[in-house]
Amino acid sequence: MALKIIGSADGEAVARQMREAIEAAIAGARAEVTPASSGHFVVRVIAPAFEGRGAVQRQQLVYAALAHLMAGEAPPVHAIDRMDTATP
Repeated sequence: MALKIIGSADGEAVARQMREAIEAAIAGARAEVTPASSGHFVVRVIAPAFEGRGAVQRQQLVYAALAHLMAGEAPPVHAIDRMDTATP
């Protein structure tokens, strides 16, 4: 199975989809998503829902929100190069 390589314009559109998915799935979240390279992204999420949760639990919430964009034979999201999570 080969990965589909996306261009920078596609990367911006996918970043927007990722931001919208995170903000829809995690109550009160504000997300910033930046394309890093083909299919790779940098994600920063600030959410009250992270209060009292460890780093792994926070990341699990974000990955759950993005699962549909990382599934299938040619997913638009190949990897999250860096993920920062914080509370407001």
